[in-house]
Amino acid sequence: MSRVLGLGNALVDILAKIEDDILLDELKLPKGSMQLIDDNGFNLINSKAGQFIINKAAGGSAANTIHGLATLGVETGFIGMIGKDEMGTFFRDDMEKSKIRTYLNYGKNRSGTSTVLISPDSERTLATFLGAAIEMTVADLKKEMFEDYTCFHVEGYLVQNYELVETALRMAKEAGLRNSLDLASYNVVEDNLEFLKRITKEYVDILFANEEEAKAFTGKEEDKALEEVSKYTDIAVLKLGKRGSLINYHGEVVKVGVIPANSVDTTGAGDMYAAGFLYGISRGLTPEQCGRIGAVTAGNVIQVIGPKMSDEQWKNIKEEVSSIMN
Repeated sequence: MSRVLGLGNALVDILAKIEDDILLDELKLPKGSMQLIDDNGFNLINSKAGQFIINKAAGGSAANTIHGLATLGVETGFIGMIGKDEMGTFFRDDMEKSKIRTYLNYGKNRSGTSTVLISPDSERTLATFLGAAIEMTVADLKKEMFEDYTCFHVEGYLVQNYELVETALRMAKEAGLRNSLDLASYNVVEDNLEFLKRITKEYVDILFANEEEAKAFTGKEEDKALEEVSKYTDIAVLKLGKRGSLINYHGEVVKVGVIPANSVDTTGAGDMYAAGFLYGISRGLTPEQCGRIGAVTAGNVIQVIGPKMSDEQWKNIKEEVSSIMN
């Protein structure tokens, strides 16, 4: 039985649906990007966006993917760091409620948060205060954490800590796991390009990227970008938003479409696609089936505010997944 372990920034998403993009300009946040902020930035953004806050949810890219996999029935675990505060308790409880085995250490700072500003066209812009999450070090990684798993999924947002990411990927490889990496954001790729290229070539088996991330990684677009990325890893997945996805699976290229959806918020769409795709991988499905399941999970999450879906939605998703598998 396949089991998936995740490593990422343990964050609580603070969701705010803004009236227009003027606020993004005021805050100097490029639309669609992820920007790291400090305490002052956190206070400024939340003072200006506070009136638009509609919800909060345990988040972080890898945590979202692991949550999706757990809900689909995969045995999962998550490595992260939280603060000794209300947000940290909220994060832990939310993960364990979904039967995710948690390996959470406590940092000195307060728990990390990600303020998600949702534009009227459903695009989301992230302002992330890493807080305790950034305190995670190699010393927090233990060999036994990897022993009961078959796949290891890492979010690209962690690459501010080169030693942590590379050590974790190496430990997973040494334990016989298949490594999966989501590039996370185009500006993260631009700022850490050489490191990402090297660790992908040395350790990564499955790489997820959207159009902008793939272009930042290769300098090329779509088919050519996918071809270039596939030189670094066995399975390369290029997410094209409304146009579906392209998958290079050991040299075989497959194009997968999307499901009909009324998009209200793209928060977690890429994470849920990865959850669906990795679920397919865990069940030994074809590249097309993996991509179709990813399209189902991503297509459903964009119809709600935030990265979490209702039990009724998940029931429908599982029915669609069963249909794809059969």
